[in-house]
Amino acid sequence: MIRKNFVKTLSLVACATVLLSAMPGDEVISREGKTYVVNTTSLTKSIKGYLGTTPLKIYITDNKIDKIEALPNQETPKYFAKVKKQLLDKWNGMTVSKAMKAQVDGVTGATLSSDAVKKNVVKGLEYYKKNKK
Repeated sequence: MIRKNFVKTLSLVACATVLLSAMPGDEVISREGKTYVVNTTSLTKSIKGYLGTTPLKIYITDNKIDKIEALPNQETPKYFAKVKKQLLDKWNGMTVSKAMKAQVDGVTGATLSSDAVKKNVVKGLEYYKKNKK
């Protein structure tokens, strides 16, 4: 009887661990002084550009976007360089609410990468709104 209860308890703990590990954790949002930093790496694994995911770091101070940085990815360097140069600063200075609704044009020749970046921004900002402390 004791062994049966132990196995049942162990199974419940294992299930809870799996569920918790599947949810984005503290690695998504952090603080650097007054600035919140949202890392979309684990948050947007299903959002793909041309060759894979396009994770970002979004820096937010006083509910406004300071900057957005691209994190390492597998996109074609030549085309993703255009995305970094022409797209990432489009949200700078916007409030989070305005940025979530912004209709930002993508980069010609890098449409899939651009779309993935835009979706990453929205998901990151949604996470920020729900989880900032």
